[in-house]
Amino acid sequence: MCADRESRWPRSGTGRTEARVDARATSPEPVVPARPTSRDVARAAGVSQATVSLVLGGKWRGRVSERTAGLVRDAARRLGYRPNLAARDLRLGRTRTVLLVVPALTTEFFARVYTGAAAEAAEHGFGVVLYPSPDGVGPARDPFGSARTALDGVIASSMAVGALAAIQESGLPLVMLDSDPDQPGAAAHVNLDIADGMRQVTGHLLALGHRAFLHLAPAVDSWTFDVRATALRSALRGAEVRTVTAPLSVDAARQAVEEALGGPGPRPTAVICDDDILAAGACKAARRLELRVPEDLSVTGFDDLALATAIEPELTTVALPAEQIGQRGMAALLAVLDGRPAEGGDLPVNLLVRGSTAPAPVPGCD
Repeated sequence: MCADRESRWPRSGTGRTEARVDARATSPEPVVPARPTSRDVARAAGVSQATVSLVLGGKWRGRVSERTAGLVRDAARRLGYRPNLAARDLRLGRTRTVLLVVPALTTEFFARVYTGAAAEAAEHGFGVVLYPSPDGVGPARDPFGSARTALDGVIASSMAVGALAAIQESGLPLVMLDSDPDQPGAAAHVNLDIADGMRQVTGHLLALGHRAFLHLAPAVDSWTFDVRATALRSALRGAEVRTVTAPLSVDAARQAVEEALGGPGPRPTAVICDDDILAAGACKAARRLELRVPEDLSVTGFDDLALATAIEPELTTVALPAEQIGQRGMAALLAVLDGRPAEGGDLPVNLLVRGSTAPAPVPGCD
């Protein structure tokens, strides 16, 4: 009995171990589903692989219909397909990073420009790095330094001419926002119809009977403010217009308007401000001089910042689609990187009439 037992169950236990190993060796391996390919997406959508590449690469507009693009995106979503962006970028030499250069970070307008650019970039797998250039100096003063190799392109918003030199020397594709369209060195320009915005302001005030104006302009060297001044002079030709400048702050604007309105000669009936911040200062100056807005003095702004509806009365101002210009600028840069033409045409702006404007006061009447 014992001999038989030992012959069947060796002391070392080797037989049992080998039996278990053999069992594992003969069991089937778990099936790992293959990662879906662009060929799978093409088959599911009923299109060619080339069409899939165009749609998922963001190059389909003008080449593929909206319906077909939707079929491809739906098929990719169902299959869980994700293009290998890293491999594609390595092949193209891209980092999928864009630099957005703005004059200031504290201004709501440029924060909204960034929001629009970043949203458009995210849809195409790009990131946006924000760089403030308040003194009109290009990044790092040495044309980007080592950061140049980590960028695919640059979007520059409302830059003075002096700020562009370092950007242009970088050799990176450049898209200019809210800047002189005749300025050389940019691959594309995206602008707002600023001149029309000023024409809307002046037309509104002229229709209210105003003929004596104070123009409050910022002490900033910028194409966009030059355009506003030129459009204002053209629209108000023959009317009485006095222009004063002030740093772009509420208190500086208040002081400049107080001095202008408190001086000798006939008092203007309307103050046209190139920015909502300046307009807020103009409203404070009117209160200090015991002038009622809008009964004694109408005030207009430009931008439609949150400030415009925070003051009383709420500000008549020109709404600028800041997020849209950021989005359009990013789309233009992506088009340049892909060798496609960027979308042209200025973005429209709109005058929002609120409580800070009214018919011009009649001389001699309270």
